[in-house]
Amino acid sequence: MQNQDKYQLLKQGHSCALNDTLSVRLIQQSDFDDIVEMLGNPAVNQYLYFAPSPVEVYEVFFTPIIENTRQAIANKEWPDSPTLVIRDAEGTYMGMLGITPVMMLAGNFEVGHQLPEHAWGQGIGTLGCQFATTLAFEQLGAHKVCADCYAGNFGSVRVLEKTGFILEGRQQDYYRLENGFDDRLWFGITLDQFKVQYPKRHQG
Repeated sequence: MQNQDKYQLLKQGHSCALNDTLSVRLIQQSDFDDIVEMLGNPAVNQYLYFAPSPVEVYEVFFTPIIENTRQAIANKEWPDSPTLVIRDAEGTYMGMLGITPVMMLAGNFEVGHQLPEHAWGQGIGTLGCQFATTLAFEQLGAHKVCADCYAGNFGSVRVLEKTGFILEGRQQDYYRLENGFDDRLWFGITLDQFKVQYPKRHQG
């Protein structure tokens, strides 16, 4: 299936294939419990500054996103901040992707991903990040896509490097840990860099 066909399915609220065993679709209310369970896992949230949090905090954050997504699907438009959920062939939750526009900077976006522990080590983060980055450039008019992570989160660092992002900066002692601090790493990829690294995807 061509990229454009996949994008049309997504915009209509349907799932589309991420690979032979995984699919992706825009977030729905039915995804909320799986997301909360993932964010409550200490193995996952050790590198998330916003987790763990009370479920009410997640409701305040995700409810507007889910409602905006519902309205966007009805209007055949992309949501303001596309949030995508990955599931396997059995419907098991395998992760979440986010694409967020940078306020006041048209064409600048940030991407992020979170995976439940059972989805680690399978290349899903890289596959999802590649998909989100491609969508930002091909559908949302991005000219620059950025991402950041804890310096100690080696899994996320590898995902961003494999996706084609370039390390652009480091903020020392940005995140507070239980026993000290960790640096914040900034990554980015421009449209020109994307075209070089994803020539076939860009044409498709």
